[in-house]
Amino acid sequence: MKELELLYEGSSKQIYKTDCDDHVVVRFKDHTSAFYNIKRAIIEHKGRLTCEISSMVLEYLNSQNINTHFVERVGADGQLCRVVEHIPVEVIVRNVVAGSMAKRLGLDEGIIPQNTIFDLCLRRSDLGDPLINDHHAVALGLLSYEELAKMYEMSASINKCLIELYDKVGITVVDFKIEFGRTSDGTLVLADELSPDTCRLWDKATGERMDKDRFRRDLGRVRETYEEVAERLHNVLK
Repeated sequence: MKELELLYEGSSKQIYKTDCDDHVVVRFKDHTSAFYNIKRAIIEHKGRLTCEISSMVLEYLNSQNINTHFVERVGADGQLCRVVEHIPVEVIVRNVVAGSMAKRLGLDEGIIPQNTIFDLCLRRSDLGDPLINDHHAVALGLLSYEELAKMYEMSASINKCLIELYDKVGITVVDFKIEFGRTSDGTLVLADELSPDTCRLWDKATGERMDKDRFRRDLGRVRETYEEVAERLHNVLK
């Protein structure tokens, strides 16, 4: 597979065209940002670490019969992925109250709700990625009700797999955000990374944050914490 010209560059990733129309290469960058690029930094080896963690998790999900865009890891910081039509909505799956939900509803972080909470956001950074509901998504022509049902079903399955996987390494999956896409035949697939950049992960024994909140909240040891997550996953998935 030959990597060709750059198709897209965001704050944390680059997407490259390949000599196969059905595949792209996604490269992870050392850049990190928060609060819609208000806070930015370069963290050494972060691209390699987020790629490594996401590759292990996506490969695991593929083995659990969950359709993802991930094909294989390419070098230290890249992934070969299937080309998909991205759906501009984000699903946030919440097992523990934290972050924006706690702030928005005036709740203490760490509360464990009786149910798993699914939030839906429109991917529009100029609007602050607002919360929407199913009817908004359909009215905007983003998904059908049938696709929404499938998306929630897949999100629940992904959540179950992540909880089981991270439980083996002593980590609580607090919440995570994911996006989906359609393949050329219309199949709905997970089309996103799953790393400490996109998941809140708390150490079960200490409650220590093992995710991007270390950068957001100036807690320090971002790279070292990502390295620990990668090592724990490697030890159970090798």
